[in-house]
Amino acid sequence: MESEKNKQQLFIEAKKKVKNLKIFYIHLVGYFIVVLLLCYNLYIMAGPYKPFFQWFDICILVAWTVFISYHAWNVFKGRLFFKKHWEDEKLRKFMDSENQTSRWE
Repeated sequence: MESEKNKQQLFIEAKKKVKNLKIFYIHLVGYFIVVLLLCYNLYIMAGPYKPFFQWFDICILVAWTVFISYHAWNVFKGRLFFKKHWEDEKLRKFMDSENQTSRWE
């Protein structure tokens, strides 16, 4: 009974992680589309209101970059490149190689 509850809890947590990851990737695609459109807008911009719209577009780019970075941090829990599994595997590999290495003494 207890192991089934544990499995069910793990399944719910895994499902939540997948949902958060999916939402992040949708957010990331939207971010790239908006960045491309804003860059195009900066390229074609002309007229008397050019300085205001340049400032406004750059503010949007900076703010959204900060928000998407924060979203990525929350989704990946601060482990974007080196996950715990990778660290554990490297530690185990170094420990094994240190035990098997012979020295030239």
